Amino acid sequence: MEHTFYLKILSANRVFFSGKCQSLIIPEYDGQKEILAHHEDMVIAVSEGEMRFKPENSKEWQHAVVGTGFVQIANNRVLLLVETAERPEEIDIARAREAKERAEEQLRQKQSIQEYYQSSSSLARAMSRLKVAEKKYNI
Repeated sequence: MEHTFYLKILSANRVFFSGKCQSLIIPEYDGQKEILAHHEDMVIAVSEGEMRFKPENSKEWQHAVVGTGFVQIANNRVLLLVETAERPEEIDIARAREAKERAEEQLRQKQSIQEYYQSSSSLARAMSRLKVAEKKYNI
């Protein structure tokens, strides 16, 4: 019998996942954090990047790209609130490549600090999307 917890993943425009889960791995600003059943109660900031989780009774990990947000863990229930959440099959690879190229070009230009951070964020988002999509399609 696997130990599980209730997981709800909400993005700005939808309920991405709701159900029992064995494990959740989220991107943090300094790496990744894995959440298992009966994790200590806490709130964690989530950074943009690849997130994966293993639903109850599944041997397969589900992958997604998430935007910034936070995760709240309380009483064996986990709520992940993020700006965006995309499954690999929802990612437009050509569009992500174009966004990556645009962001790289913007980073080569002389920019204000604010523009630099926006370009860096755009590049990170495009790279995460490509990484997850390319895993799915073995590109």
